[in-house]
Amino acid sequence: MKQLWTTEESASSGERALLAQVALGRFDPAEAEDSLAELERLANTAGVAVAGSVTQRRMKPTAGFLIGTGKLADLQLACRQGQANVVIFDNELNAIQVNNLDRALGIRVIDRTELILQIFARRARSAEAQIQVELAQRQYLVSRIPVSEAQQRFQGGIGMRGPGESPLRLRNEPMRRRIRELKRKLERVQARRQRTRMRRPWPLVSLVGYTNAGKSTLLNALTDSAAYVDDLLFATLDTKTRRLDLGGGHAALLTDTVGFIRRLPHGLVASFRSTLDVAAESELLLIVADAGHARLNDHLRVVHNTLREIGADRVKRLLVFNKCDTLSPDRRDTIRQRWPDALLASAARGTGLDEIRRAIAGACPPVVAPRRSGEAAPNPASQRSLPHACV
Repeated sequence: MKQLWTTEESASSGERALLAQVALGRFDPAEAEDSLAELERLANTAGVAVAGSVTQRRMKPTAGFLIGTGKLADLQLACRQGQANVVIFDNELNAIQVNNLDRALGIRVIDRTELILQIFARRARSAEAQIQVELAQRQYLVSRIPVSEAQQRFQGGIGMRGPGESPLRLRNEPMRRRIRELKRKLERVQARRQRTRMRRPWPLVSLVGYTNAGKSTLLNALTDSAAYVDDLLFATLDTKTRRLDLGGGHAALLTDTVGFIRRLPHGLVASFRSTLDVAAESELLLIVADAGHARLNDHLRVVHNTLREIGADRVKRLLVFNKCDTLSPDRRDTIRQRWPDALLASAARGTGLDEIRRAIAGACPPVVAPRRSGEAAPNPASQRSLPHACV
């Protein structure tokens, strides 16, 4: 898949995007507005300046362009006025729609899924994350190649059976071989992860939540570490695990996972299965939410749906509202009344951390690390001297 941009390239080449959104059916206007604002943040994360946006409400999409013909003319005018060289749709586009919009607008057209894939490609650092992203990109690209009537099969000749292979299949076969190779690599990585998890000496606690909720900041605050933190969507993709001291000789492994987002591409969920399985195999989930966000309920719904999709919906969980230092007293009281068992904290200011540690200690009693038959029991003193585990 062709790389769209990098931060340096966008600064020098002047990448300017026009955002487009088609709110279909009985779509909630407030949710549509928040989704468009989130798309702008995604574009900013990719290093692209946003020139403006065009929205339309329709009961059903048009087959060829998704957007109506009248609004398409408005989109053409807005691209010229805003000097945009890329249009980013908040909707998912099929291959035919992308091709038609490319021709009608004369500039590159992408959708929300492709934008997220490109951000993941730029931010993947570990070898595993790069494999996962490449697999998702190639699967996406294969699904986007349109099949037209012109793509006829080669006809079988004398002594040949059947209609033969299509040019499309022959052209895509190297890509499909690469996809199979990447899947085999991920299977080996997943098997290695499983062996590592079986040897862990402490219970595993995973930080999960909507992207940019402050999970990495909370990991640093609880474990006194220095994991990378930035005020960007999907600032980090690689799983980070640190030892969390709970006092009294009790410890846990605290893992930061990739953030969730509404309409997270299914290809990414499938490709990052080996990473997301950390949440499903944890003894406890800390669901971290931005307490001050206007769409807090929607974010929690997205998190719960994603956990259900990856098979982690039955894991014991604690709800942690982060960034509570930004709340008004009334908002704080409202949260306490609606979620009485939730924990309120501010990772940036270091408040509420002791309550989180006590809650983790209460939910995860000390366990003995699994050992082989005939092997001596692990020495607690030697366990505390082990380096930070990477799960």
